[in-house]
Amino acid sequence: MSGDTNTSSAEVVLGFLEEAEPWRLQSPQFPSKVGGKPAWLSQRGLPSLPGLECEICRLPMAFLLQVYAPISGQDTSFHRTLFLFCCKTHECYTCNDSRCMKVFRSQLPRRNEFYPYNPPPEDEPPSNSEPDQGVLSISGVKLCWVCGCPGNKTCSRCHTVSYCGKHHQTLHWKHAHKKECGSQEASTVTTYPFLFPESELVTEPEEEEEEKEDVAKEAEEEEEGAEDCPSLADTLAETDLEEMAMHETEDNKMFQRFKKKIAPEPHQVLRYSRGGSALWVSSQHIPSDQDIPPCTCGAKRIFEFQVMPQLLNSLCVDSTGASIDWGTLAIYTCSASCYHDDQYCPEFIWKQDFGSDQQHTQITPT
Repeated sequence: MSGDTNTSSAEVVLGFLEEAEPWRLQSPQFPSKVGGKPAWLSQRGLPSLPGLECEICRLPMAFLLQVYAPISGQDTSFHRTLFLFCCKTHECYTCNDSRCMKVFRSQLPRRNEFYPYNPPPEDEPPSNSEPDQGVLSISGVKLCWVCGCPGNKTCSRCHTVSYCGKHHQTLHWKHAHKKECGSQEASTVTTYPFLFPESELVTEPEEEEEEKEDVAKEAEEEEEGAEDCPSLADTLAETDLEEMAMHETEDNKMFQRFKKKIAPEPHQVLRYSRGGSALWVSSQHIPSDQDIPPCTCGAKRIFEFQVMPQLLNSLCVDSTGASIDWGTLAIYTCSASCYHDDQYCPEFIWKQDFGSDQQHTQITPT
């Protein structure tokens, strides 16, 4: 997200997808974006395999999105970006299991060895031409031709193309390199089916709405419902059914609240509110404080942003009976935003799925 996104718990910034010139999505522009290859912030300490493998199927995860989120008043977080990766194997998306996703935080002070002290130009491309996204390397680190993550393996024939591992080497060989290996002409194709479609993430503040009347009405309805006490003659089976119905009612109420909240801006794909709280799609599988592990530095992790299910509509991942899926992805980060030189720090992600009677197609923007 361009600009300072240091918000209070009451403020929410919404993210939307927008087409952008390729140069705007490169590292020197400090972009927020979805898809394509990651525009790394620090050029050292990049996460790599096996750290970028899905913990379920052990295949390389794909870059999903990054959010530029500097923190004002903290020198070591003058530049700060969060990177989210996810598995593309739909079988790994079991109910409420977040092992198929990972998030990393990178941050730099304003004066650093990678970028100029002054902000980059906004209205024109950099003076040099658009960078080559084929054979990539930054600060001496070679990057995988397919995914843009660190790659220490090369083609055994031409030794000019790097890969993060065997999986992407095979993918590139079948897709293009088999015809081009050893030739003088390098492929101009820099995107592969493995990558998600690339778009810029642009933001705008969420307009606050008065919700006191709705909250009061819900409380009144709950109080009236409590007066209808079950008879002592109810059987255990009947009691179980009532509890199930009550649970379904609470779940549906939460989902309706979710839909009402996003209705004014149905195309939002991200909600940012550092120190705020997530907007849940279900009353089930909501994390408690004990579910959110502290940072490795010992500081508490706090909510920072969530990825909305609407994003799935733009990822081109739907297929008959098989697709990656989520209700919402809540990202929790170090409250101190601790600094470890140039290292990428792992943060915490909580995946919440829809309830059994809900589908993300119900909130597909029209």
